Amino acid sequence: MRITTWAEYGLISALHLARRAGEGPVTGRAIAAGESLPVDYVEQILLRLRRAGIVDSTRGARGGYVLARPATDITVKDVVTASELQTFDMHCTSSPLSEDRCAEATSCSIRPVWALLQSKIDEVLSGIRLADLLANEKTVRVRVKLDAPPEIARRTLPVLSSR
Repeated sequence: MRITTWAEYGLISALHLARRAGEGPVTGRAIAAGESLPVDYVEQILLRLRRAGIVDSTRGARGGYVLARPATDITVKDVVTASELQTFDMHCTSSPLSEDRCAEATSCSIRPVWALLQSKIDEVLSGIRLADLLANEKTVRVRVKLDAPPEIARRTLPVLSSR
């Protein structure tokens, strides 16, 4: 899996709005300036986030963007899917090597591996909320069980445990 700038900037933009919740609408230009991101890119991402129901927009002189729901109700998967349009690109579906080899009706022993990986990625990203990411890195590492002893991490995040 490769996280593109669409997903990364989408999360950065959503987190910017989460940190400013209750302060009123924030323009795309203000988000871009505050996060040192390209304005055009941020505007395109905010449009995707709006279409997905993650942000609301207001027009006018005092217009801008706000989160459509509390940060506790928005998952990383929600933002990545809206920004990237998917969480994992299964090449056999999106860019098949050949029609004969990669057709759905054709037996392929690799496809289940990619499907499992997509499922695990989606499960992990669904378990992390924007609100979880509003702390410093050390706190976030604990919240996502990254610094937990292996046995605790396996019990609390079974998707990370070995099979």
